[in-house]
Amino acid sequence: MRLEDLNTLDAAAAARELLRCCGSPRWARQVTAMRPFASVEAMVAAADACWGALDPADWLEAFAAHPKIGAGRAAPDPRGAKPSTEPGAARDWSAEEQAGVAGAGAATLLKFGNLNREYEARFGYIFIVCATGKSAAEMLDLLEGRIGNDPEVEIRIAADEQRKITRLRLTKLLDGRQE
Repeated sequence: MRLEDLNTLDAAAAARELLRCCGSPRWARQVTAMRPFASVEAMVAAADACWGALDPADWLEAFAAHPKIGAGRAAPDPRGAKPSTEPGAARDWSAEEQAGVAGAGAATLLKFGNLNREYEARFGYIFIVCATGKSAAEMLDLLEGRIGNDPEVEIRIAADEQRKITRLRLTKLLDGRQE
């Protein structure tokens, strides 16, 4: 999809495409309402501004759209967002982003599972990290390091990780890259 395509979609279709990048419906509606964008950089800046203005309830909606690290392929989108018809766009971005755990051994995956459950019990949402380019060991170290955080600190860290994920996915959406 090109930026001009996103700029000219009707609002409902544009919001559906943006939901593929971030699971917060409020964020998707706000970014949609800011169109047309003069450049990808302007769109990303608007997306960041919208994300920063949301409240924790919106962040939690976005977090809920992710599979747990190490838990395998993502589940179907619970909001019913349809994937783009662009070539390759139906590929699972979450699985690609979490490729660092693909070759992890059973012991590492078991540890991820245990720590994911502990994290979710402590904070009420899954562990969110911008996994692109990170190995299983790096992600596991981050999970172990963040699990002891104060809940108010941790939700802000998770929200910033979601912002990073969203930025990468916006780029994928607009230029069709499937890293």
